[in-house]
Amino acid sequence: MTTILLLGGAVAALAAWMTWRRVRTVPVTIDLERSHDTFHAHVELPEGVTVHEGDEVRVHRAPHTLAFGEKYTMQSTATVSHASWPRRVLQRVLGVSEVTSLYEVGFEG
Repeated sequence: MTTILLLGGAVAALAAWMTWRRVRTVPVTIDLERSHDTFHAHVELPEGVTVHEGDEVRVHRAPHTLAFGEKYTMQSTATVSHASWPRRVLQRVLGVSEVTSLYEVGFEG
């Protein structure tokens, strides 16, 4: 019975460690352009904020639409959720396996 409780506690601790995230809100610069030459949406994070595998960035108050020929630059905020170490390792392993699936190219002659 004690072994089951210890195992259950270890599983709960591992699950909590996998799902834990450090969350912070940072100022960002949003650069949008929709024209004949370019179509892009860039978000510049401040110095010292790095994004790794498994991290999430949610930009607030970004425009939903942009008319053709328009260029738009604005200041806003973003919520950055940093993944825990085990989640980061898992995402890195899964990401490599997803990229290698792109290598499957066949030639028929």
